[in-house]
Amino acid sequence: MSRCSLLWPAALVALACTAPVAVADPAAAAQPIASCAPAQAATAVPAGMPVLDWSENVGYDAQGNLWVSRVYRNEVQRYDRSGALTATVPVEFPGAVRSGPDGLLYVVYGDSPTSAIRPGGVVRFDPAAADPKPEVFVSGFTMPNGAAFDATGTLYVAAMSGVIRVRADGSVDTAWTEKAAEAGANGIVVQGNSLYVTANGSALGRLVRMAIDDPSAQTVVANLASPLPGVPDFADDLHIDADGILYVTTLSGRLIRVDPATGAACAVLTGQPLTSVVATPGQPNQLLAGTESGAVLRIQLPR
Repeated sequence: MSRCSLLWPAALVALACTAPVAVADPAAAAQPIASCAPAQAATAVPAGMPVLDWSENVGYDAQGNLWVSRVYRNEVQRYDRSGALTATVPVEFPGAVRSGPDGLLYVVYGDSPTSAIRPGGVVRFDPAAADPKPEVFVSGFTMPNGAAFDATGTLYVAAMSGVIRVRADGSVDTAWTEKAAEAGANGIVVQGNSLYVTANGSALGRLVRMAIDDPSAQTVVANLASPLPGVPDFADDLHIDADGILYVTTLSGRLIRVDPATGAACAVLTGQPLTSVVATPGQPNQLLAGTESGAVLRIQLPR
């Protein structure tokens, strides 16, 4: 998420406040992204108060309840299948919301520049409780944002310095983490032995593949361009479907489909700035996306 500006035009003027900007190698420059078969979007959860209700991340628990990180309200909210708000849980500057292998809900906290002084981490709680009580699972991170579990129950957290590997007991695998440096890491997903990470550090709009067996083995899958020629986009969260296709949300308001095998990318949706994305349980062609305005969108992908 960009903290520099709430507006895309202003962010283009002030990209440097998010990350250092250098002149790109022409061979590695982001190429214009064409549109492809369009998705359809509708409001699933309206924003109570625009911007204040900024929906930084979205996720589901094992019961099918939707959880939304309201980063500026310092809370995560639970919605049932009818869209009714059923609980709020205090979490400081919440980021990713992920259901753990133990059935608990894991929420990144400290997704803010203030985490340089007051470090962030991950809390967890029982999402089925009438009044969930968050407990710290791991801490000490600077501006953590994305998170993903692998098949063994190991948690990976995308933070300002790179990817942090957290064991099931809450301890950090320091040796692994030191090899997983990736400035400005933001969103993260797991597929087999690969991590896919959005990064906006050394350059904006990068989609990087990282090997779990050797996190120093990193490959740039795609450089995502904004609608303005020659200007990179800010890549935020991402989702990977059952076919291994990635869907990336961006600050310019696009949902970009990326084939990691080829790096081919196209925009399936263009609109307001998107912060996060998750698949609706049992409906692989339907996604939910968070927005800077606060609304949560229901997105029907083309078949």
